[in-house]
Amino acid sequence: MKNQQNRQTASSSGFSPDPASFYFPATGIQTSGSALLLALDDVTFPVKHNLCLDLTKPTVRVEPVLTPSPLDSNAPDNFMVFFYGTVLHDEGRFRMWYYPCHWGVNPDWDGHHARQLAKWDLPYFQGPLCYAESEDGLTWTKPHLHQLLFKGSKENNAFNLPHTLVSCATVIKDENDPDPARRYKMVYEFFPEFSDPPLEGLTSGMPTCALAASADGIQWDLLSTPYPNEFIEHASFYQHDGKYIINSQNFDLQIPGEGGTKRGRQGFARFSTDFNHWLEGAVESFALPEPAVPEARGISGLYDQVHLGVGAVSFGTVSVGLFGLWHNNDFWNEFDLISCDLGLVISNDGLHFREPVKGHFFLSRHDSPAAPFPGKDYNTNLCQANGILNVGDETRIYHGRWRNTSDKPDDIENGYGEVGLATLPRDRWGALRLPSHHSSGSVWSAPIVLPAADCELFLNVEGARGIRVEIADENFNLLSEYSGDNGGSTSDESGFDCKVAWPKSSLSILEGKTIRLKIHLQAGEYPQPRFYAASLKNK
Repeated sequence: MKNQQNRQTASSSGFSPDPASFYFPATGIQTSGSALLLALDDVTFPVKHNLCLDLTKPTVRVEPVLTPSPLDSNAPDNFMVFFYGTVLHDEGRFRMWYYPCHWGVNPDWDGHHARQLAKWDLPYFQGPLCYAESEDGLTWTKPHLHQLLFKGSKENNAFNLPHTLVSCATVIKDENDPDPARRYKMVYEFFPEFSDPPLEGLTSGMPTCALAASADGIQWDLLSTPYPNEFIEHASFYQHDGKYIINSQNFDLQIPGEGGTKRGRQGFARFSTDFNHWLEGAVESFALPEPAVPEARGISGLYDQVHLGVGAVSFGTVSVGLFGLWHNNDFWNEFDLISCDLGLVISNDGLHFREPVKGHFFLSRHDSPAAPFPGKDYNTNLCQANGILNVGDETRIYHGRWRNTSDKPDDIENGYGEVGLATLPRDRWGALRLPSHHSSGSVWSAPIVLPAADCELFLNVEGARGIRVEIADENFNLLSEYSGDNGGSTSDESGFDCKVAWPKSSLSILEGKTIRLKIHLQAGEYPQPRFYAASLKNK
């Protein structure tokens, strides 16, 4: 009856959860088939007793997974490979979309494309967007797409898009789109300010984003430029909670701070519910503190800022992302003094992100440095994008790392960019554990409405002998069939999917009801327990 009242209340407010889905009233999120609950999510696990959080340090592969083509080649990526892109594990293979730089103008650009280079005054050029494939995600090939005539040949891995100066190749595969021609969707950045005359409809001259669609991720059709006169340099494009979301950085150019003050780089999200119609305005997605002194704010401020916004991925119930922790310096005169690490953030609605541990460096530039240049001590800038994915029992974090030289004559040729890889055991972003001065502790989940179908609970844990699970109603009242001596446990010692069983019952009795989980950690004569995540899955 209680759960029935819950659904009636939700319905009267204009929303009725799908009875076949897992529903989280605290966040409004519902997912079908399974639901992932991460230990570091303080909304999903809001009440803790005698537990502390350890964030996991990722393991970095020293060797890059993708590097520029030889300097003496005519390849479109013969200078730098910037990730600013995407890796998908798609139908048994790894696929990468990325943005390169090349030396020397492509003489084969046609009139429309050539006009877009009219005001470009550097010896290297951004774009065109490129593509790579791999069997294992470690060793990549650059297939000839035969789309774009580039320096006398179509034997290259470049896409032929309507825009010439481009970056930020963020791609999703949208399995639910009924139109096969729109199965793959891409958001990329282009630079109209260098076109002469300006591109049609683009009056501000600021870099902005374009939307494209494809049946196979190779042949792309331009759909629209939804924010034609707004600056959008984005980190990621993803789907979460029924929305298509572009997460980008903005300066004070369009979105000023409190009282109309200037601000530096901060993260903002824009979204659509159908990929066709995009809401005017932006959501402040993630921001670092601005200095109290107004003169220190803005693009040349000497303080940490959010580079590119959040590079996010959706896991259904929660979105996990990385942001560029940009250690800023004077942008115009001392760009090479800037460096960038990556910080970790999470979100339940996919729009508003927060740090599980404030100020934590999740991935340091010192742990994942770009290839050095002999005799020089250049900083590394790390770059996040659509690079987080689970493969088997591993979470992979593809990221860009570039040698941050300036555009000064003595430095410009020393520039370099590559794609790196860091890994975690699957979904083990952080663990709840007992500190040394406590022998027992617990954590409560937020309310969960179980689907009207039988489901099971699995734990991602170490030291499972020290972990047991109880179930309560939404008001924290423990249910006798699932608590005390009837509490749940797993027979596994550790693992990513340790199945929980209750001695006298199963979750089938709770179909359609609202529950809370209470997860207990107990020290003993066995490995110390560490709780990383829980998963609810339909049978």
